[in-house]
Amino acid sequence: MIKLYSYFRSSASFRVRIALNLKQLTYEIVPIHLVKNNGEQHAAEYLALNPSGLIPSIDHDGKILIQSGAICEYLNEVYPDPPLLPHDVVERAWVRGVCNLIACDIHPINNLRVLNYLTKTLGHDESQKKDWYQHWIKQGFDALEKVLTPHAGHHCLGNMVTMADVFVVPQVWNAQRYQCRMDDYPILQQVYENAMQLSAFQKASPAAQPDAE
Repeated sequence: MIKLYSYFRSSASFRVRIALNLKQLTYEIVPIHLVKNNGEQHAAEYLALNPSGLIPSIDHDGKILIQSGAICEYLNEVYPDPPLLPHDVVERAWVRGVCNLIACDIHPINNLRVLNYLTKTLGHDESQKKDWYQHWIKQGFDALEKVLTPHAGHHCLGNMVTMADVFVVPQVWNAQRYQCRMDDYPILQQVYENAMQLSAFQKASPAAQPDAE
């Protein structure tokens, strides 16, 4: 039994939902609303599960795992088919590099707790928050587009769906939500659109979740 503690709009949760679907695993969604009730991720019950108060977390037969990258790697090792990492060691490192570019460089400074700090603590308005988000997306996507260009085919790495796609798709979805211009990123847009034609990505999308609003 796999339980996924998830929020429908969380891009990190989105990644894990995609990975679970690609592996064709059955799992239960446990919604954790990041806004209602002062943020359910701060509740004592959830903090006992994940002291960082972040999502996603999974409970796999009583084993608690946190952080989307580690969870995706775990799922790929425990359930190796279909593989989410290529066989070639250099290509595996490249895929992990793309994942880290998103998970370490782009996502952390644009996640909900940072955006809330900008508005609720530092007093910036919604327009300034949007400018902040778009600035860092542009800087990150400028680099990501160049990284993908020599390698992309139908997906980030040729025609194989990898963890790179698992990480890219939610970040592009989030960028579109914040009305970021995608005209300068044809490769990113292409791999996003191709991936979103696959049922594993469609079923993982925010609109398809039981807690969607």
